[in-house]
Order: sequence, then C-alpha cells, then structure tokens
Amino acid sequence: MSPRGLEPERLESLLARHAGPLMLYARGWSETPEDVVQEALVQLLRQPRTPENVVGWLYRTVRNRAISHARSRGRRRRHETAASSLGEPWFVPTNGQRLDAQAATEALGQLPEEEREVVVARLWGGLSFAEIARLTETSSSTAWRRYESGLVALRERLGVSCPEKKNSRTN
Repeated sequence: MSPRGLEPERLESLLARHAGPLMLYARGWSETPEDVVQEALVQLLRQPRTPENVVGWLYRTVRNRAISHARSRGRRRRHETAASSLGEPWFVPTNGQRLDAQAATEALGQLPEEEREVVVARLWGGLSFAEIARLTETSSSTAWRRYESGLVALRERLGVSCPEKKNSRTN
C-alpha cells in the first residue's frame, strides 16, 4: 500500500479504464452492477492507504460485494438463466461488428460461472492469470484452464472457429 490516499487524477484514470469492465464483471452476480462498482470505489476512497495493486483490489472488492448483494437479496440465479434475465446485454453492438451481440451474450451467460468469471476478467478486465488466480482463489493453471475451456465453449456455441496460428518454426 502506498502511504497516502488515492490522488484525484489516478481515480479519474481508473474510472476511465476500468469502470466498464468492472461493471461487466459484477454483472455475473448482481442485477445492479453499477451500484456494486460505485460501492467498491467509495470503499477504495475510504482506505487510509492506497492498495499496491489497485485494479486487483477493485476486482476483489467488486466480486465480494456482488456476491454479498446476491446472497442478501435471495435472488441469485443459476448461470443458465442469469444472462437471459438481465435487462442489459453484456455486449453493445457496434456498426460493422462481426459478432452477433445477442448470440454472444447468450453464449457467455450459458458458460459455467467459473469459466464466465475468468473469461470476463481476462478479456474485458485485462487481468493476468496470476491476478485471476488470486481473485478466484485458485492456481494460475486452473485460471488458464477455465479460460481456455470457456473460449472453446463460446466458439462452439457461436459457430466460430479459432484462427490458425502460424508456426514460427515453419515460417
């Protein structure tokens, strides 16, 4: 932890870069991800010392708050129905987008919770597998396996093949 609180410029930068991915991450457990992220940010500002890894700390706090919200309301849904019951899509379609946002949202919602959590944290949160391992209280290799398994399942559900990687030994 740094010896003093979070500077306004750093908070602004954190919000610009991580607010959306954090809300997406919280959406896996909560119907009010905006509230969960806001509460986590307020908790961060109340810290007497800034955590060393602020982004990892935010993901951990958002995760814990989202799970607490879901438990306290008694409306935690199984992963198969969570995505279909959400009012907002996980993906926002853009002009010229090759991926069908609705189909991708449904496919992501059908993943087991552990895989969905890792895929979202990696792709949208930009967390490393070591950070995801700490967040999910697993090993880095388990985080990687869940990520790979989630991507395979998404590709199958969306009918998208994996781009072939060029073999550097033959090229």
